[in-house]
Amino acid sequence: MPAELRLSRSDSRVLVPDPSVAPPSLLAAQWCARRGWPVHPLAAGRKSPAGNCSDCRKDSHAPSDCSCLNAGRWCHSFYAATLNQRRIQQWWGQNPEFGIGVSCGPAGLVVLDIDAHPAEPPARDRILPGIPISEQVDLTGLATGFHTLAVLAALRGQRSPADDTTTLRVRTPSGGLHVWYRGTGNRQWLSSVGSTPGRALAWQVDIRAHGSYIVAPGTTTEHGTYTPVGEIREPAVLPLWLAQELDRTGHLSAPNIPAPRPVPPRAQQAVLAAGGSRQGTGNVLATVLAPVEACGQVAEGAGFSDTLNRAAYTLGGLIAAGRLPEEAEQALKDTAAAARPGQDQRIQQIIRSGLAAGLQRPLHAGGRP
Repeated sequence: MPAELRLSRSDSRVLVPDPSVAPPSLLAAQWCARRGWPVHPLAAGRKSPAGNCSDCRKDSHAPSDCSCLNAGRWCHSFYAATLNQRRIQQWWGQNPEFGIGVSCGPAGLVVLDIDAHPAEPPARDRILPGIPISEQVDLTGLATGFHTLAVLAALRGQRSPADDTTTLRVRTPSGGLHVWYRGTGNRQWLSSVGSTPGRALAWQVDIRAHGSYIVAPGTTTEHGTYTPVGEIREPAVLPLWLAQELDRTGHLSAPNIPAPRPVPPRAQQAVLAAGGSRQGTGNVLATVLAPVEACGQVAEGAGFSDTLNRAAYTLGGLIAAGRLPEEAEQALKDTAAAARPGQDQRIQQIIRSGLAAGLQRPLHAGGRP
């Protein structure tokens, strides 16, 4: 066991204290639980969850319908993860050979799982989903998740998360890296695998969040130990630029959009002055503004740019169809400014672009032609 991990119980950096006190796996599981990270057993020497009981193997059923957890069993992988120290003592005290999995969603964690297995890159549109890579770009040497993540960070003018010394990083037995962050906001961050169609950040970079688990530091498998890098033992807050990338690539659950609230008085006066009816026009405008207004309830990671662009596009179509007066544009500007104060220039650019596109395609009651 590395000397830097053999620390006293009082040391906040403890992952695996002196094994003479208790089984290292038990102490590591307790350490995770004290940080609010629910844990569940992994099969001895492996990174996969410990197997279900014989009854659960025979009878397929939803984890929520299983009685095993109340009976003290660990069936159903991360669904059985717990913070209960008595149960943790039971599981790892009786089975010290078990590894430790951390259920990322309930722990509020977003972990980048960077793969280091050299491989032939996929099609260019799957290396960084949503970011075109032209044929003129030489991809010679691009072979791992470390490379793709470095390219993404460079495009954004940021340091690669693999080099982020402010957060917990864990080296995997295969040479990969787990970069641990704390999720931001009240929204639910979602998991993904590599660059599969749909939700994905980068080729050979998995996201461990809601709906998945991560192997805890200190866990040993038949291939080696998951070892912390450097001195940091706590996850830092998810960087804003990375949160924006995860939002862009579909890793943030849809917001709970509230029912449309009344149109701001200033905007309503402009609409009425232009000849709109208070009820019909106001309701249409309120529906357009509601998603933008909802972004103001989340400090970051709400997909504000895309939301505002869609609203501006819709507004342009409604204006072009004569269903809203041109003065409704001011209502959108006011609502956006309230949701993201101090970003007037950005707001103006987004609205101008979306509105211009929408004006080219009138939005009638039956939809766009």
